[in-house]
Amino acid sequence: MAGAVEIKTASPNVTRRNFDPTAVVPEPLPPVVTAANGEDAGVDKLDKKSREIVLGKNVHTTCFAVTEPEANDEFTGDKEAYMAGVLARYRKSLMERTKHHLGYPYNLDFDYGALAQLQHFSINNLGDPFIESNYGVHSRQFEVGVLDWFARLWEIEKNDYWGYITNCGTEGNLHGILVGREVFPDGILYASRESHYSVFKAARMYRMECVKVDTLISGEIDCADFRAKLLANKSKPAIINVNIGTTVKGAVDDLDLVIQTLEGCGFSRDRFYIHCDGALFGLMMPFVKRAPKVSFKKPIGSVSVSGHKFVGCPMPCGVQITRMEHVNALSSNVEYLASRDATIMGSRNGHAPIFLWYTLNRKGYNGFAKEVQKCLRNAHYLKDQLRAAGIGAMLNELSSTVVFERPRDEDFVRRWQLACEGNIAHVVVMPSVSIEKLDVFLNELVKNRSTWYQEKQPPCIAADIGKENCACPLHK
Repeated sequence: MAGAVEIKTASPNVTRRNFDPTAVVPEPLPPVVTAANGEDAGVDKLDKKSREIVLGKNVHTTCFAVTEPEANDEFTGDKEAYMAGVLARYRKSLMERTKHHLGYPYNLDFDYGALAQLQHFSINNLGDPFIESNYGVHSRQFEVGVLDWFARLWEIEKNDYWGYITNCGTEGNLHGILVGREVFPDGILYASRESHYSVFKAARMYRMECVKVDTLISGEIDCADFRAKLLANKSKPAIINVNIGTTVKGAVDDLDLVIQTLEGCGFSRDRFYIHCDGALFGLMMPFVKRAPKVSFKKPIGSVSVSGHKFVGCPMPCGVQITRMEHVNALSSNVEYLASRDATIMGSRNGHAPIFLWYTLNRKGYNGFAKEVQKCLRNAHYLKDQLRAAGIGAMLNELSSTVVFERPRDEDFVRRWQLACEGNIAHVVVMPSVSIEKLDVFLNELVKNRSTWYQEKQPPCIAADIGKENCACPLHK
């Protein structure tokens, strides 16, 4: 096909040889390119229209209806056969969708067959994980073991922290920001514009004043703008969300610079609370040399991380850890449980801590370190191949999220389950994403792209990822 560029399959041994992702020198970040009228350069009317949100299909058209069994079904078994057929087809679709999964930060490479023996139990970790309730079918002994592991990772002593296994990363953010609000009821929440939407959801839920801070083109918080907004609100305490990997670009906010900015604006440590949203990279960063360190030895208040992302877990879950001194304001005795509760949800999935405990024991710090290096190597491979094919792409130094030009075909986007925003899309390279899978994706993308732009130039994405990363005719 005219204009198509064949991506050569690279041997994993070749791509990994003598490569140290931590030694990569970050490229200078260019300014945002804008036209004279203030609009993004190179964005025509059609591209502006493509920025509208494209919603997925209405599931009501494809749902599996619940039907009543026939009166004599217990004798014929027809209902069981019907359900078995539905489940078999569903399993086949899951295998296909897993095969073409690239845009969301989930590690799909795991095997928990050894835990199948526990699926018959209703395991519920009601209330405080450190205080046993009257409900005896729980997994607190696994939950506290997992929390202690993360406490060591983030350098806080057992007697100084409190935490729990959450139902997802959003719950971790909701809890961390809630603790900040309880510590400073009149505080202002500061978060970069590229923070996860759950941060702004928390602000609405808790009726908090929220100030959005500008970002650099990398997606990292702009501490110059942060400083200006802090100085405009010096009379009120500050509650800050720090991103350890932004949702779209995988940018890591500079925690040390955020702290310096706070102190430089006259905010003493008893007038600010920092929550670190480490949903994905919170577990990857500790294993990247020269990466900024997230540690409770610094004046942070809480850290959250997802368990179904880099760790790899079959159900959404997460870990939230905060300082013991802060949680007392939330905690209350519950006679019904014979325990205390300072969680968001109350009843919590008791299976999740067992899955996390199992994989932490199997992999350990060394296992995760190897997987982090693999992800970073494969992310650099994807970025380099995209650029070699003439496609604009950006990869932050500490990230495995590769940002590139948004595919023009929404069917292609859905096939590969890409996450998009405006003119850009991304692939999040997880341990389950191999070089071979990336090559299949690259070949399909390049082949289709040659037909998308037969009579039109690819869009300029310099305003999104910087002119040095853009491959449009203006910046090629």
